[in-house]
Amino acid sequence: MTNSASQVKESTLTLALERIDRRIARDLRALRRARSLTLAQISESIGRSVGWLSQVERGISMPTMPDLKRLADTFGVPLSLFFSREQPAEPEREVVVRAHARRTLGPTEPGLEEELLSPALGGSFEMRRRTFAPGTTSESHAPRETEEAGYVIAGLIDLEVDGVWHTLQAGDSFRFKGKSMRWRNDGDGDAIVIWVMSPPVY
Repeated sequence: MTNSASQVKESTLTLALERIDRRIARDLRALRRARSLTLAQISESIGRSVGWLSQVERGISMPTMPDLKRLADTFGVPLSLFFSREQPAEPEREVVVRAHARRTLGPTEPGLEEELLSPALGGSFEMRRRTFAPGTTSESHAPRETEEAGYVIAGLIDLEVDGVWHTLQAGDSFRFKGKSMRWRNDGDGDAIVIWVMSPPVY
């Protein structure tokens, strides 16, 4: 490899890492604020200094994979949340999410797969694409101070909101706030719902 080609490759890698730094910095700051945690609380949990964590949130330092794993565990999110399948082009960054580049949230509970539709963490609300497997039921979710709404794009889904069951099919929508909830898919196929939460919970 010529010196010129080597320099181009190194420059490209450096730029990619800088973009990852900025994205992870924003994500970690948004997660910490969403949970009302201090830098000191997070640094104690992961065994790192407050100064180092502050530098990570400002994009000055880059966490290692073990660091990211500890941070993901601390925030209770999958490691995949920090990565998308493909980095968006500069004009689309934090504005557009292409279908092939969604960040997966993994199986957040049995029978439920989730993808993040929001282009970045933070903001006043978040959007998810939730896929509920047939024949599955969730545990009851305690009330939380969030306003939640959704639109069913495929299949059938039953939602129990404050003890009352509602059967929803493709084209139906819902909204509730500060109420207990659980779901059930008694259908033969996946139920797919676009789900919005404000403020974000990630």
